[in-house]
Amino acid sequence: MLKEETLSTPHDCTECPIRHRAVCARCESDELEVLEEIKYYRSFQAGQTVIWSGDKMDFVGSVVTGIATLTQTMEDGRTQMVGLLLPSDFVGRPGRDGSAYDVVATTDLVMCCFRKKPFETMMERTPHVAQRLLEMTLDELDAAREWMLVLGRKTAREKIASLLSIIARRDATLNLRTPQGALVFDLPLTREAMADYLGLTLETVSRQISALKRDGVIVLEGKRHITVPDFNRLLDEAGDDSDGGMFA
Repeated sequence: MLKEETLSTPHDCTECPIRHRAVCARCESDELEVLEEIKYYRSFQAGQTVIWSGDKMDFVGSVVTGIATLTQTMEDGRTQMVGLLLPSDFVGRPGRDGSAYDVVATTDLVMCCFRKKPFETMMERTPHVAQRLLEMTLDELDAAREWMLVLGRKTAREKIASLLSIIARRDATLNLRTPQGALVFDLPLTREAMADYLGLTLETVSRQISALKRDGVIVLEGKRHITVPDFNRLLDEAGDDSDGGMFA
């Protein structure tokens, strides 16, 4: 059973920080009214499980703030983080009863949820929602293919730089800024989580972050607050170019 708390503060779609990237991005006012009737908000504390693999899901929704991980557990108990859910990412799959992954809040998390059956009905009647969800699904597929390259062929330094560039680009896009020049953001993952996601040891992650800091690629304040003086240089370190990029 989910142990989330429903938020009591009302949310206005017109003021939503992810509206321009979410599944409802292209909805007209009348369509938003329909979504309003089937939506609700849930908050989760860092470390709390949003949904367990195999559990029946009676909702789908979007991450509004915070970050979550997608984790798969093997029969012998080993686990592997297989994805990140950043703000505006969609959770759940219409037409499928259960969850294929454990979804765990890495930070405090707020989700905009829709009751699943009414949402599936709305998809059939509202091309804007179905088309936007298809676009997001294809973007996710492209990102997964790019991530295979990161994990399979890149060096430890390139892996760290790639992850930082992903988060920097998403943060800039959500705040309606162009991902170029100097960028400032808060890293939402611990170094332990980064190591798990990248298939590296904790020591390697710490060593590579220190090297990027020493070389002036990033400026680190505390453990999480990061300034990237030159985003193109970070992309060079990641082995990418300014036109490429994952999770845009």
